[in-house]
Amino acid sequence: MTSIANLKIWRGESADAGRWEHYEVPFEPGQSVLDGLRWIRTTRDPSLAIRFSCINANACKECMIELDGTTVYACTARLAAREMTLTPLSNKRLVRDLVTEIAPPAERFVK
Repeated sequence: MTSIANLKIWRGESADAGRWEHYEVPFEPGQSVLDGLRWIRTTRDPSLAIRFSCINANACKECMIELDGTTVYACTARLAAREMTLTPLSNKRLVRDLVTEIAPPAERFVK
């Protein structure tokens, strides 16, 4: 049986200048929030910025976001048939949408 998750996602390049966008995401029980975000990018909005690197175990933890105010891995958090609020990590510099700076300051490329 397919259910619908209502994802409310912060979009923009700063915490002050952005907007909320809402997406209805069909899912089967057990699917992750990351599955839902990838579905949005594939079928609704390819401009949604997300980060994940599931195939590379050395880069795991790239999909961290805040879900309803709690820091989670999008790959392990499960979709639910309710409104779910997704925001970028509040303790990191925002790049765009749900993507935040993850490289340590000493390893960042400086222009």
